[in-house]
Amino acid sequence: MTTKSPLPLEGITVVSLEHAIAAPLATRHLADLGARVIKIERPGVGDFARAYDRRVEGLASHFVWVNRSKESLTLDLKQPQAREILAALLEQADVLVQNLAPGAAARLGLAHEELAPRHPRLIVCDISGYGDDGPYTEKKAYDLLIQSESGFLSVTGTPEDNVKAGISVADIAAGMYAYSGILAALIERGRTGRGRRVEIAMLDAMVEWMGFPMYYAWQGQPAPVRAGAAHATIYPYGPFKAGDGRTVMLGLQNEREWALFCDQVLRQPALRADPRFIDNAARNIHREALHALIEDSFAALDAEQVIDRLEAAGIANAHVNTMADLWRHPQLQARGRWTTVDSPAGPLPALQPPGMGPQRPARMAPIPALGAHTEAILAELGYTSHFGELRDAGVV
Repeated sequence: MTTKSPLPLEGITVVSLEHAIAAPLATRHLADLGARVIKIERPGVGDFARAYDRRVEGLASHFVWVNRSKESLTLDLKQPQAREILAALLEQADVLVQNLAPGAAARLGLAHEELAPRHPRLIVCDISGYGDDGPYTEKKAYDLLIQSESGFLSVTGTPEDNVKAGISVADIAAGMYAYSGILAALIERGRTGRGRRVEIAMLDAMVEWMGFPMYYAWQGQPAPVRAGAAHATIYPYGPFKAGDGRTVMLGLQNEREWALFCDQVLRQPALRADPRFIDNAARNIHREALHALIEDSFAALDAEQVIDRLEAAGIANAHVNTMADLWRHPQLQARGRWTTVDSPAGPLPALQPPGMGPQRPARMAPIPALGAHTEAILAELGYTSHFGELRDAGVV
């Protein structure tokens, strides 16, 4: 008989004033590890990400992704009684997370310096667009705007057009740094007995990810060119059409691989000595000519035949998958990455988070309906007899 091991964050309580992606992603990862996450939402409306779309059995795709395993408590924090309830929650909380509008948390009395004297063990994680000082502090910050401000758009796209990432990459970057920052603060608290503030700015997170192009453009040198789905400085490294119209992604890293590519994939060994392609720098300069040669060679093959040749030669490659392909990806199936979570719309498929899986499963509890846990949480705090009054007054 085996006993299920406790998850690392069992016994940790997180209170989150969150919306959209960055903070909810951070707290969902904490919930995956066993933390109790109490999500504060506006009565009747909730996290505005609930209304982004209705693609998942009537639920919003973003919300389904980042809000499993949480408890939803509705509070109108403009009302004094709601703030009293929040204060009672913080008495038992280990972590407070917020990504409200600039200055909103401080106006609610939730700044770390105000909370620390009463709650010395509390970790407060503030997520904002630009941080809490400097000339951009009050500036509105949405994912696309931070992609732009951070320089990400300047190196992403085609030579003709900037193209944003197809996912909320700035929000995700901020959320993951918030997650790792909170974990580090919990470890630190275990040594010192004291909580601290974790401040995450979306701009800081994205600029950290821009390290390669920034250093590549050191002291005014040209930045990496926008190269679509191809690599900006290594060639051939990117998408190529096969004869069936499908696209194959491939990448070469060194001269040994270039020789194998010419011999075994293109089956044109003479190209190895062509001065236009003698090394990566030359291939990069003459990429248009090389692109035409490669696609001409692939024209007689379908995509799977191209991939078979690449695999046989030990050349890195990938399918250019669609979302439909991803749902049925054989590697995810073979490794048992899929499980299910419950939701207001019934059971939904969900992926185990990275680093966890069948042998070490994450907590995969339901996606909450708006306010689903309000009455139960208030009962814990001693508000049982007042629930009807609070509900009627719009406090919850």
